[in-house]
Amino acid sequence: MDVKRHVEPGEHSSGLADTRSRQTSARVADDVLLDAARQCVLAVGVRRTTLAEIARTAQISRMTVYRRFPDVRSVLAALMTREFSGLLRRAGQAGDGAPHTRERIVRIAVASISALSADPLFRTLLDVDPELVLPYIVERLGGTQKFSEQVLRSLLEAGHQDGSVRRADLPAQVRSILLVVQSFAFSLRPATADLDEAALLAEFRHLVDAALRP
Repeated sequence: MDVKRHVEPGEHSSGLADTRSRQTSARVADDVLLDAARQCVLAVGVRRTTLAEIARTAQISRMTVYRRFPDVRSVLAALMTREFSGLLRRAGQAGDGAPHTRERIVRIAVASISALSADPLFRTLLDVDPELVLPYIVERLGGTQKFSEQVLRSLLEAGHQDGSVRRADLPAQVRSILLVVQSFAFSLRPATADLDEAALLAEFRHLVDAALRP
């Protein structure tokens, strides 16, 4: 015998609300949330950005954000990876038309430094929350750094093949170039406070080219 469960008033509507909330969460693209997070960081910095503020900026409920990201750190990590990896991909176009892979690497490295230094999000991070960058310099590699190493590895392998890049232990060569590019990217603005930026980047070009020349 089937026994029908007694349904309290409002129970059906509550279930319908939960379904609608899940559907709303599914419809909100990650980029909408990350765009809102970017606006918040540019306005108040990383440390003062909250999930509630991201939700208000995106004009969605806080629960929708919580269902996609467990905390503000995970949102910001996804934001940084998206922004800086995308920026480095675009900088890669600077290598188009290079006569060989070594020159392509040099052009991309210079373009990456210039793009990062001029990027509003990167500048806000260094100006407002510089202590958040320190772990990625002295403790561990972040997602953007690992992405950069993947790109560098592919380029250096191509350079070994066409003979334009000195053959060396590949992981060490990749990491060395990353560290040089990273140091210039983080320090370009203070380093050019009393020095011409074009002259410094020209010297950087010589450094990388000489390091990779067979």
